[in-house]
Amino acid sequence: MTTTTKYIFVTGGVTSSLGKGIIAASLAKLLQAQGYRVAIQKLDPYINVDPGTLNPYEHGECYVTEDGAETDLDLGHYERFLNIPTSQANNVTTGRIYQSVIQKERRGEFLGKTVQVVPHITDEIKHRVQLLGNSGEYDIVITEIGGTVGDIESLPYIEAVRQLRWDLGEDNGIVIHLTLVPYLSAAGELKTKPTQHSVKTLMESGIQADILVCRTEHDLPEDLRRKLALFCNVREEAVIQSIDASTIYDVPNLMLEQGLDKVVLKKLALKSTTPNITKWNQFLARHKNPKSEITIGLIGKYVELQDSYKSILEAFIHAGAENEVKVNIESVHSEYINSDNAKLKLSHLDGVLVAPGFGERGIEGKIDAVKYVRENNIPFFGICLGMQMAVIEFARHVLNIADADSTEMNAATKNPVIDLMEEQKNITDKGGTMRLGAWACDLKIGSKVRDIYKAETINERHRHRYEFNSNYKSQIEEAGMVATGLNPETGLVEIVEIPEHPWFVGVQYHPEYKSTVANPHPLFVAFVKAALNNHKRKKGVSMAQS
Repeated sequence: MTTTTKYIFVTGGVTSSLGKGIIAASLAKLLQAQGYRVAIQKLDPYINVDPGTLNPYEHGECYVTEDGAETDLDLGHYERFLNIPTSQANNVTTGRIYQSVIQKERRGEFLGKTVQVVPHITDEIKHRVQLLGNSGEYDIVITEIGGTVGDIESLPYIEAVRQLRWDLGEDNGIVIHLTLVPYLSAAGELKTKPTQHSVKTLMESGIQADILVCRTEHDLPEDLRRKLALFCNVREEAVIQSIDASTIYDVPNLMLEQGLDKVVLKKLALKSTTPNITKWNQFLARHKNPKSEITIGLIGKYVELQDSYKSILEAFIHAGAENEVKVNIESVHSEYINSDNAKLKLSHLDGVLVAPGFGERGIEGKIDAVKYVRENNIPFFGICLGMQMAVIEFARHVLNIADADSTEMNAATKNPVIDLMEEQKNITDKGGTMRLGAWACDLKIGSKVRDIYKAETINERHRHRYEFNSNYKSQIEEAGMVATGLNPETGLVEIVEIPEHPWFVGVQYHPEYKSTVANPHPLFVAFVKAALNNHKRKKGVSMAQS
């Protein structure tokens, strides 16, 4: 096989959660900064077709691409680092692989052959891996393989990589193995044995790692690097230290210091230059040297697991750096908010974001939170379900429609200000059937959002089944909540504002998915600025009173 695209495979060993996605994204950033066209993809070994039906506690947030794929949250890291959109082709699961192979078998495409893991499943994996490379759009494709080497579910992927390296030929495919070098405090030593065993397990599957990236809490001394190189059969220069960092955005610089990009390009027989990451480091400087500090409340149902709101948290980092302010996030579980304690839990906050979610648990707490911030002029930002809760709260307490609700929570409500979308009413399957991907939205002249976006029409990513019920639009607008963003084709209300409030914006879409280091999302930037102004106002009032 002849190919002009080079492939890098990233595997993990010893334990999960070592940060393969961050290492892959950081390497991609360094290669991109040298002029190479780089794409990253994730192979997930679970049998779900996609993470769309998974509880956030199981797998963190479900990230949505421009073309409507529900994907692994690592794709968010890829986009935030590289500032290029991902697609359906960037995330593959075992469920999708088997689904495709079984469909081919049902259509008779295997001509009566017995369908087996090798070659049929591995061939499908190889085909999916090379889709991006065969497009002609990329010089280098980085493929992150989920899970840990030795896991049963990862074996078909490892076998596919073994075959691909043979197919691609020398210099066209390399393997980076991310592993753990633990520190035993009782002995006062870093231990290499887990890494040795992990590399041995990889070799038993027929793959020799070309580069070792070693996660560690302490610097790796030279003698330990030599030991790892000797026993793991790699060059000493290919033993890369990945020490714990204060922020994931430090990792590209740490990998640059370690020379990961140089080693990779040398092994791929590609030219290496000095990466231009000036803008990246300007962002880092603003992030690490804020001039002010604010606290924003994140009202959600899954706050115990921070990965549930990963893109939102990262968007606040981007917006904070843009405003030269440190954004402290105070997570508040919506199940434990009520009208009696809302002041205690929310009054000290500079701004409040009510997060996305599904189902009725914690809903009344979100409504009580919206009521408090609306009445007390605290900057409010509602995303997806958060926007819907703002509409329900307004209908109940301003229009005095006491039973205003969403049919998601109360199918029998007589006042469904939020209702199931018409095209969703005959859908029974849950996976991949929501309103997904990028949709257009026209912004109203004179609105806050039009001023923020500095555009007439925008495109934002969605993930929902329920919508603002336009039957209530007139009376809600007459009472002071204005629909300032509409889908140009369907008239679906995408954005609501309260013009009389200092900053009150609810959006049906997910702006957090499009925030990157290079392009912080304008809504988050504006919200953080509003929260900073509120902080300064409160501080001024406090000083005046004293």
